[in-house]
Amino acid sequence: MSNTPESKPSAILADNKKAPVSTSMPENISLDKWADTGFEWVGQVDLTSFKRLVPALSPEHTQEKTQLDASLYRRNNVLHLAFTLTGDVWLTCQRCLQPIAIDLSDDYNIALLEDESQVRLINEEQDYLLLDEIITDSSPERLLPFKKLLEDEILLKTPMAPKHDDCEMSVEQFGEIPEEEEGENPFAALASLKGKL
Repeated sequence: MSNTPESKPSAILADNKKAPVSTSMPENISLDKWADTGFEWVGQVDLTSFKRLVPALSPEHTQEKTQLDASLYRRNNVLHLAFTLTGDVWLTCQRCLQPIAIDLSDDYNIALLEDESQVRLINEEQDYLLLDEIITDSSPERLLPFKKLLEDEILLKTPMAPKHDDCEMSVEQFGEIPEEEEGENPFAALASLKGKL
């Protein structure tokens, strides 16, 4: 679900200051606080912090941090979550069982709709999600699950069975392969009866 975002406005607050930048990526973004004024976060993301991604990661290679540039902004009365990822994820090749780098670098832009009626306000190719479907927390504050949405996009970008283009299947053999003994042919007895009946 990647698109090249149109020119996304900078997330500027009412007093012309950008949204605060923290050193750790937020789990959630408060829509009550940032939906109208915008939100930006820039930093490096540790891929091992994504619980659903971890089982697919190669244990044979150190995961480098991925650069993330994200913003939440409103255009044409529609909320958008746009982000750019730059970096690789290391998975295990399903043929040779060696590490393989998968490039995650891409621009993503997801429209966050209040309801189905807003579909007409976005481009036909635009990826979108309904806020009611992704905000399931019953807290009084509407929290956008930013980290979960980011992980969803990373999982969609990674192949289910990664393979190098030019590698051999890894086959390990333990011990000798026993030779099959030639047994008696079960039809030999029939052949001997052929002339006797």
